[in-house]
Amino acid sequence: MLFNELRFVVFFAVAAGLYWSVRRDGLRKTWLLLASWAFYGAWDPRFLSLILASTVVDFTAALRIAGSDDPRVRKRWLLTSLVANLGLLGVFKYLGFFADGAVRLAGLLGVDLDQPTLEIVLPVGISFYTFQTLSYTIDVYRGNLAANRSFRDVALFVAFFPQLVAGPIVRASDFLPQMATPRRAADVAWRPLCTLFLLGWIKKACISDQVAPVVDAVFADPTSYGALDHWLASLLYTIQIYGDFSGYSDMAIATAGMLGYTLPVNFAFPYLARSITEFWRRWHISLSTWFRDYLYIPLGGNRAGGVATYRNLVVVFLLCGLWHGANWTFVVWGLYHGLFLVLERVTGRSRAGAAGPLGHLLTLVLVLVGWVVFRSPDLATAGTVLARLVGAGADATASVDPAWWALVPVFAVAQVVMANGRIPARLARLPDVAYAAVFGVVVALALPFAATGYQAFIYFQF
Repeated sequence: MLFNELRFVVFFAVAAGLYWSVRRDGLRKTWLLLASWAFYGAWDPRFLSLILASTVVDFTAALRIAGSDDPRVRKRWLLTSLVANLGLLGVFKYLGFFADGAVRLAGLLGVDLDQPTLEIVLPVGISFYTFQTLSYTIDVYRGNLAANRSFRDVALFVAFFPQLVAGPIVRASDFLPQMATPRRAADVAWRPLCTLFLLGWIKKACISDQVAPVVDAVFADPTSYGALDHWLASLLYTIQIYGDFSGYSDMAIATAGMLGYTLPVNFAFPYLARSITEFWRRWHISLSTWFRDYLYIPLGGNRAGGVATYRNLVVVFLLCGLWHGANWTFVVWGLYHGLFLVLERVTGRSRAGAAGPLGHLLTLVLVLVGWVVFRSPDLATAGTVLARLVGAGADATASVDPAWWALVPVFAVAQVVMANGRIPARLARLPDVAYAAVFGVVVALALPFAATGYQAFIYFQF
């Protein structure tokens, strides 16, 4: 069930309508929990057991941690939570990857092992809700959050459907306190939230899904395209992944807001960044801050200075890459960003970035090269595409419609215009009738550009 599908609109209308019609807060949260489980079960009912298992483990672990003064007991329950959650993530997401790696390594050492056949279906959104639920037990262990004694509230935090399958990654310390106070429909900023949902829908359905077939064609057969086509496809993928993922985040934040809950901002116009460091302060903010607070700082952060700081950055971004998927392309992509973060810290560019348009352009090129590796199905394809970008190979037999070049400056201008916040501010000042008319006109103009057919969100695979 995708946010940009009609059936989700129907689902949300029923879920939100019944939610706000119930006056008792307890019943309202129970209904929202059931709706969230139904939403996730629509993908594959079998995987509901994984969410329930994580919920039971972390609910119990948090209570045991909070109820003991013995450091050994507290640490034992924290480890139980870590092992259970990361164990499930490891089995479903990485078992095949590491098994294949073991076979290849044995082969290099002269040992012939049979390749195991593993057909494990990846539960949608498992990386997101695993990190989310881990934040609960870790924060309770650190004393930053009291253990919640309501299983329903903890279960709703884990399964809350607006951000369940592709983020933002919401922390217990941000979400659970909101549940302590009954939500009120009168407090919902309906107009800005409707605007945000529409913007997210346009990003996904009218931009990302439209360029996806072009990008797929080039990356499926890179040797058939020349340098300009590869530059265009890479630029289009840069637009596609932003429109797809930030569009999902916009719609998630909007639907959560319509239910009375606030989710963290996940994107802050990352392509306006002037350094890789700034890019990661703007891109997938909930993930980068999660790694900062739960991995980078515990490793020592930048407190030790020098080599230790650089090591911590590389380790964090190697794991960040692996978080995205069980493929060497993601590992290399993470290492690529980690090394540039180290380079910027060494040169001092992480604090200010390069001045003027040159710094912006350089950052965009570096990000684009990283996206090539990220998008490629394997490292060989990534190498082919990167070689084509610098002019290697002159045997192109296919081409991309050059009309797609027009989207690049349009997207760039739209980013600058939307970043200044004037359009949302002006919409907020319109009378209700005028706002409804503008909203309807935008929908009518956007519908002809909406892609048809099923196109899953890119980050569903993570």
